[in-house]
Amino acid sequence: MSEPIYMSKEGRLKLEAELKRLKFEERPRIVAEIKRAREMGDLSENAEYHAAKEAQVHLERRIAELHEKLTRVRAVDADQIRTDKAYLFAKVLVKDLKRQEEIIYTLAPPEEADVDNDIISVKSPIGAALLGKSVGDVLEIKVPAGILQYEILKISRD
Repeated sequence: MSEPIYMSKEGRLKLEAELKRLKFEERPRIVAEIKRAREMGDLSENAEYHAAKEAQVHLERRIAELHEKLTRVRAVDADQIRTDKAYLFAKVLVKDLKRQEEIIYTLAPPEEADVDNDIISVKSPIGAALLGKSVGDVLEIKVPAGILQYEILKISRD
């Protein structure tokens, strides 16, 4: 069996909404485009037909990917996760020991990461390093730009 994907209820609902939109809005739209392009005649030189067929392949691939993911999703109630260590959905306040500045990261599954809002994947170098750590831990994290030195100051769920 494939590895489970842990997500928030909101994250799961977002994937389900995307799947529904793709199946019931995008799929019929592309099918109609293919039908229209077919009616134009010679398919061998019909750019609209080939573009629509290519879009259909990409769409069906994404639908299959979402179906597969949703079969593995396990909803996690963030309120039920302990706060003594940095686990999924924890907000982790760290101090960058080189720059002497504080940063708050929220740990999330890869499907819910949003780097622009400091919601980082537990599979990213920083997220993986923080996962399971406690307040007071000092970490050296290898990232593409070099080595980060962080101290965990606080872990919360708010």
